[in-house]
Amino acid sequence: MALLRLLGLLPGALARPACGRALHRAVPPPAAPDFNSFVTRTNTCGELRSAHVGQEVTLYGWIQYQRQGLFLVLRDFQGLTQIIIPQDEAHSHVKKLLSDAPMESVVRVTGIVSPRPPGQENPKSEALRMQYRYLDLRSFQLQHNLRLRSQIVMRMREYLCNLHGFVDVETPTLFKRTPGGAKEFVVPSREVGKFYSLPQSPQQFKQLLMVGGLDRYFQVARCYRDEGSRPDRQPEFTQIDIEMSFVDQAGIQRLIEGLLQYSWPEERGCITTPFPSMTYEEALADYGTDKPDTRFGMKIVDISDFLRRSDIQFVQNALSYPHGTVKAICIPQGVRYLKNKDLESLKESAKSQFNQEIVEIICRPDRNLKSLLTKFLGEKQQSELIQALNMQVDDVALLAAGEHKQVCSALGRLRLESADLLEAAGLALRDPTTFHFLWVVDFPLFLPKEGNPTELESAHHPFTAPHPSDTSLLYSDPTKVRSQHYDLVLNGSEVGGGSIRIHSAEQQRFVLEKVLKEDSEVLSHLLEALEFGAPPHGGIALGLDRLISLIVDASSIRDVIAFPKSFRGRDLMGNAPDYVTPEELEPYHIQVSWPLAEKEAKQN
Repeated sequence: MALLRLLGLLPGALARPACGRALHRAVPPPAAPDFNSFVTRTNTCGELRSAHVGQEVTLYGWIQYQRQGLFLVLRDFQGLTQIIIPQDEAHSHVKKLLSDAPMESVVRVTGIVSPRPPGQENPKSEALRMQYRYLDLRSFQLQHNLRLRSQIVMRMREYLCNLHGFVDVETPTLFKRTPGGAKEFVVPSREVGKFYSLPQSPQQFKQLLMVGGLDRYFQVARCYRDEGSRPDRQPEFTQIDIEMSFVDQAGIQRLIEGLLQYSWPEERGCITTPFPSMTYEEALADYGTDKPDTRFGMKIVDISDFLRRSDIQFVQNALSYPHGTVKAICIPQGVRYLKNKDLESLKESAKSQFNQEIVEIICRPDRNLKSLLTKFLGEKQQSELIQALNMQVDDVALLAAGEHKQVCSALGRLRLESADLLEAAGLALRDPTTFHFLWVVDFPLFLPKEGNPTELESAHHPFTAPHPSDTSLLYSDPTKVRSQHYDLVLNGSEVGGGSIRIHSAEQQRFVLEKVLKEDSEVLSHLLEALEFGAPPHGGIALGLDRLISLIVDASSIRDVIAFPKSFRGRDLMGNAPDYVTPEELEPYHIQVSWPLAEKEAKQN
């Protein structure tokens, strides 16, 4: 009997009970075919998932690769499985048979499914799949993901166009630089010294469509961001881009809730509307992030008032500052499920990422606390602290003191890392079959620039309108202005963002020139259009790749894109980006100073 190891293939799709809705639907796709009926295999090579670990299975396939009598890779029409060849004396005949078998031999293998040991995952598995993407696309999971994506987009078109009168308009992908926001790709032109930019979104065009009286626009839009090496991001991605005239924030939110409810796949259950909402400040205070995962508790608790009476020096130092605070999170059953190295890792994470010291507190079986703080707290104060944090026996609390936003951000990160550790140890916290949508609203309109805190930048983008109650502050104290910006969050991931726009040319010019210190001439076309009379308008963009990946429970957005780029932005199948010869660059008036290694590579 051989040992079968998973090669890091895609996770299996999860099914939920269907929920009837009185909505017109196309004919549902057929049930997943049973590729193992009428034959003696139990599974195909591309079918094994983490759920099969520990099971005995039988596979048939072709030997694709064999290494030194240690393992071989078995291939069939659905994928690959690594077979570990037994090395013990009792199975010497099996070892000889598999070691001597020529490549492309057809074999039957029975064995126990096992994951790769920690630290031994094959980092080249995904790269190989992307290099031969056209073969990987044959897998059942990718076929399912792309077909489901197509069905969802079709239902979204039906909802927007047929039910609510939206117009599908294509906008240019060769444009000019947009002030602020993500970095854009530049494209050379044949005019000396002039370049196009690939837009990071159709933002200006959809606002101009509103000025043009189109009233309701949407587009399945290709967008581009030159964000470099960012995990699980793509340099080109797809948005469901929407804009409406004569609408407010509540109207946009109702539209999106109806859109998602109409297009939601039945096999993923029902979603309930309206979605809950919380302010940016509430999200930061309770969850330490503007995209909270509300599938589990472990909220951040403010214990500043409780410890204000204590003699703990670092606490008093923190509380002496204007925005000083003391907060904590409680990790349920942390003593039972987390090792000392786990707790040390959490504290080191807060130190390295946020420069934040963390104090550990343990609730012992006698209901007393074990912590560096206990010598400063009497029995009554300890009991009050246990009650304030709602601690049970064997719970572990992590406490942080300092500036409000830094403390919240550090504990918010530790909350997620703790949840990962607890689930890895066997404590289920987040149900992978549930979908928790959430609106986050009332963001600040401006934030201090990271490189220069004395200057401001847009928290969303420079076209976002101020909150109606804060309009006067725009001219007197812009740092205190809330925006009409709203984000849609699903299970801790941002899947959409939008805002009500500035429709006054005068106000837009003030924001660009006086607040953001930008050259308004770059946007002269938009300012001029607003002066011709712009309706109040607003919109939103849903990140289609991210949304679909959450619906199908994919480990990466690359698993819902037909031809994705690597996390470094490379096309491993076509080897792009690639070199361009000096002759090809000449019409664009560009010269490249080639690094030595690349110059040699070009010559070879």
